Amino acid sequence: MTIGLGIVLIVLGLIFAFDVINADMSAVNGHALGWILVLGGVLAIVLPFVIASQRTRRTGTVVEERPVRRRAVVEEQRIDSDPPL
Repeated sequence: MTIGLGIVLIVLGLIFAFDVINADMSAVNGHALGWILVLGGVLAIVLPFVIASQRTRRTGTVVEERPVRRRAVVEEQRIDSDPPL
């Protein structure tokens, strides 16, 4: 939809910018309005692509999961006392 809107704005802007239609626009400068519409159309086409490309970039850290190794635990008790007499 944004590409279609951009194309429509560009076409309307070029119509106003090059005076294709003779209309009484004493309140507004037709050439300036035309170039503003062309600029708006170009932005309507370009901005969605820029925003989409920024969304697809992945920035962050990749965490690698490794399998857990089970280890045997060995307990030792050391008694340092003299034997009873």
